[in-house]
Amino acid sequence: MLAGAASARSRPYESAEAIARALEAAPEDVEVRLAAYRFHFYGHDYTAALPQAEAILRLAARRLNIATDWQAVGAADADFTAHDFAPGLYLQALVGIGYCAVRMGEADLARAVLTKARALDPTDRFGGAWLLDRFEAGEDADL
Repeated sequence: MLAGAASARSRPYESAEAIARALEAAPEDVEVRLAAYRFHFYGHDYTAALPQAEAILRLAARRLNIATDWQAVGAADADFTAHDFAPGLYLQALVGIGYCAVRMGEADLARAVLTKARALDPTDRFGGAWLLDRFEAGEDADL
């Protein structure tokens, strides 16, 4: 489904078209969503990356059998410290949402999402607490 997306840097228009086709064909495929997120994120298009991160979070929540609304999720709802695919994906998506929010100037969303990431990831394996600390210190321009 992602044929043509591999050359994102050298052929961004073709890659964008390939990703759009893949999203249309398989919107619930986590690999497709990850490719779309990465394409937009690494292109610094955080407005386009954000909905992809939100979709990834929802897909990971389903795999974990927890609420799809991140605000309703607590640390006891899943083993977020496990080095398994779904918990890691969930935390990475949460931090990704926070990073996009920081870059977009959405301070309230950034603070809320990264605070949740801190609560779910007490060892800060995915850097949500670190990012929140930098953001709160006003260092977000350097991130």
